[in-house]
This record gives sequence, structure tokens and C-alpha cells, in this order.
Amino acid sequence: MSVEVDTRDCASLTEIELEELAALGGAFGLAHITKAKEDWVLFTSAHIDGKLHGFTFSTLERIGGTPCVLLGMMSIKRTGKRDSVLKGLMSEAYHRALMAFPDEDVVVGSRFASADALEAFKSLTELIPRPGHRAVGEERAWGKRLARRFGVESAYDDQTFVVKANGTGGFLDHESTKPEKVHQDIADQFKPVPKAKGGTLIVHGWTMAEVLAKLGKLDKQ
Repeated sequence: MSVEVDTRDCASLTEIELEELAALGGAFGLAHITKAKEDWVLFTSAHIDGKLHGFTFSTLERIGGTPCVLLGMMSIKRTGKRDSVLKGLMSEAYHRALMAFPDEDVVVGSRFASADALEAFKSLTELIPRPGHRAVGEERAWGKRLARRFGVESAYDDQTFVVKANGTGGFLDHESTKPEKVHQDIADQFKPVPKAKGGTLIVHGWTMAEVLAKLGKLDKQ
């Protein structure tokens, strides 16, 4: 039961397909998913035995000349296969980045509402924010750039990387099958996030060109 992923333009999604995405049972309703179709460029779906198990709205673009993978929305069905689905969706994102930005280091960014969803970024280096690290000017500048790109700049705190309200219109919606393995210091990063107000944490990291070459070829042989 392998995970089959497919990427196409967001504009090709039909109303029936949008309703199917909303019925997946994740964090996003039809209104948010419809807006994601308008806001992002690429749509990736993950199927197992022909059944939808997850999807991503994303884009590959340059911000200030730097190659970026922006994950505007991701949702994964809560089944025992969800870790494999996450791996498949991230592998596809890296593969697309490798094709678009060969031989370049790439920034990967998204919004998060929970610590266990950070499992998606386990292959990245220099995650910002991260426990025990005091972010410097350029790292904070990247947080601001991503907040602007995600359309949440007015609610963004560049000292904590927290979107203080209305940040849940799009984020990486995933529940790990092993939440007990989340380190406490990582979980603590989410304490300032006001979940009741729709808060999220903007996180970004880097994948170096040589690492991207390996990640992007994963499961593509």
C-alpha cells in the first residue's frame, strides 16, 4: 500500500474536488480550501489504494532572489498511515524544488499550530525558531517575509515568530502517530501561540543543495 502523489495546478481543481478535500476530516473547511486554491499555485494530493489521504497547497518562488518552497496549507487524514503520507507529500515538495532550483540552497517555510507537525521539517537545517537559539536579524527578517507572503503580517510578532490571531486559514495540519516523542523544549515553543484566537507559529529552515538532491530523488527512482 504505497502512497501515490500527484501535483498539478491549483486552477484545475473542480468544485467537486474541493468538497472532497473538505470532507477529509482535517482542520480546514470548504471556505479555507477554496481560498487556498486562489492563493497558491501548486496542488499535491496523496492517495493510498485510490483513496485520498492528504493534500498540499504550495508554491515554488524566489523571495529576494532566494529559492523558496512555501507550504500554504497541508492536511493529512488521521489514520495509521499518516506518517507515510506526510513523508510522501514532503518528498514530492523536495522533488519539485530540485527540478525548479537545481544546485541551489532552498528555504522551506510554513505555519504550524502544533509541535508534532514539525516532524515535516525534520530533514531541514537551521530551523527558525528552534530551542536554545536566539534568532539574529536576517533570521527574523525571513520570518517577516514569510508572514507577509502568508498574508498575516498585521498579526505577526517578529520577536516570537507567532501569528497572534487569524493565522489558521492555512497551516501544516498533521498529527504524529508518536506525539510522545516530541521533545519538551520543542513543545514549549508553542506555549505563546494563542490557539483560541487562531494563532500559529511561522517556521522556516534550509535544505542545502546536496541534501535537496537526495531528498528530491527519494521515492522517485
